[in-house]
Amino acid sequence: MRAIVQDKYGSADVLRLGEVDRPAIAEDEVLIKVRAAGLDRGTWHLMAGLPYLMRLAFGFRGPRNPVPGLDVAGTVTAVGASVTRFSEGDEVYGISRGSFAEYAAAREDKVARKPASLTFDQAAVVPISGGTALQALTDAGRVVAGQRVLIIGASGGVGSFAVQLAKAFDAEVTGVCSTPKLDLVRALGASHVIDYTREDFADGTNTYDLILDIGGNPSLPRLRRALTPTGTLVIVGGEDGGKVTGGFGQSLRAPLLSLFVRQRLTMLVSKERASDLELLAPLLEAGKVIPSVDRTYPLDQVPEAMRYLESGQVRGKVAIVL
Repeated sequence: MRAIVQDKYGSADVLRLGEVDRPAIAEDEVLIKVRAAGLDRGTWHLMAGLPYLMRLAFGFRGPRNPVPGLDVAGTVTAVGASVTRFSEGDEVYGISRGSFAEYAAAREDKVARKPASLTFDQAAVVPISGGTALQALTDAGRVVAGQRVLIIGASGGVGSFAVQLAKAFDAEVTGVCSTPKLDLVRALGASHVIDYTREDFADGTNTYDLILDIGGNPSLPRLRRALTPTGTLVIVGGEDGGKVTGGFGQSLRAPLLSLFVRQRLTMLVSKERASDLELLAPLLEAGKVIPSVDRTYPLDQVPEAMRYLESGQVRGKVAIVL
């Protein structure tokens, strides 16, 4: 099959189109004919091998799985012996191993039936970003109706879902983003928007019951100033920091500080699970959450798609279509 192949860590230049064997599936896996795949920051980290700490799990010199890509949407073409939830021909979406290819293998417990109202490219950008946003708001953030919620990084992959989900949960949403993306965040349903190039969300004008800091780099003191006295901060990922631990330093400091203050400061360790996709499905079907697909690229242009992601210009998500 055709697939994007990566033999070593590095820039988008390490990605190339090649021919590899179709993946074999285990008893608890399905084989998916890929119709679309999502591009996310996690895939970038796996390409770059950064921070170095992640190489402990994914390979020291290069990735153990040479085919990148996690988010997937497509049609089941084979099922493992112990699979009970799917049959050949089912349209599914979820998280696979190596979705930048014509076929990808995925565990049964990381895949759900694709909402009929979504195109394959829309469905492909949901699993990781949508699942992370849902977990940040519900599992870690414990959001309730009527709360004032601040979402830093509201125009990105996770942020674009978090804004819509918080709105669907009847929260009052304020989104933080850059000037060119203010219109997108408003369109996603944010009641208020803050242009971080011109305004400071922590200037004391407003405080929030729940803050999601998605891949940002505000200091903990700044974030705490924007919280109510008993508010909750959820740190989702992190793109700031050195090559060894990346942005995880602040994620680890927050829970420790939380032991000594009234505010609840926590980090999200997201999980890959089909149950989140099943919770998201009715919201997607009802149009309360609409995947924001900025651009689509064919398989042979994955390096260009990755460079666009690196540029910071993406509004929502990018999909790879086959």
